[in-house]
Amino acid sequence: MASVEAAETFLIDSSVLIDVIHEDPKWMDWSAAALTDCLSRGKLAINPLIYAEVSAYFNTDRDADAALPPRLYERLDFPYAAARGAALAFHKYRKAGGTRPSLLPDFYIGAHAQLLGCTLVSRDRARYKTYFPKLKLISPKQR
Repeated sequence: MASVEAAETFLIDSSVLIDVIHEDPKWMDWSAAALTDCLSRGKLAINPLIYAEVSAYFNTDRDADAALPPRLYERLDFPYAAARGAALAFHKYRKAGGTRPSLLPDFYIGAHAQLLGCTLVSRDRARYKTYFPKLKLISPKQR
């Protein structure tokens, strides 16, 4: 009997989703192509932080849910182990001189993807590769 390989899960960062929703002139083509490619290779996923960041661009919950339908985007829960990984990476960032205090959600997203073995799709390559070197990442080449 042949074994069936599990579909790869791609955690989609909010910046990629917002690029497509707002048809960003600089990033729309890359982000839309990345989503299409990932969907052809596996399943797309979001977590509560990604949902929160994207849903802020809509007037109602219904509109946000229509843009991020559960049939297309698996909704992953946060494990507590990702919280610790996020905090440690954020602490390392701050010790290295990082000054942006509002980045903890990004570190949580990176830790979540790494913990679950998901591939993260994000435009923020440098930060994720610096603080989550084992993370599987799809990102655009530097422009």
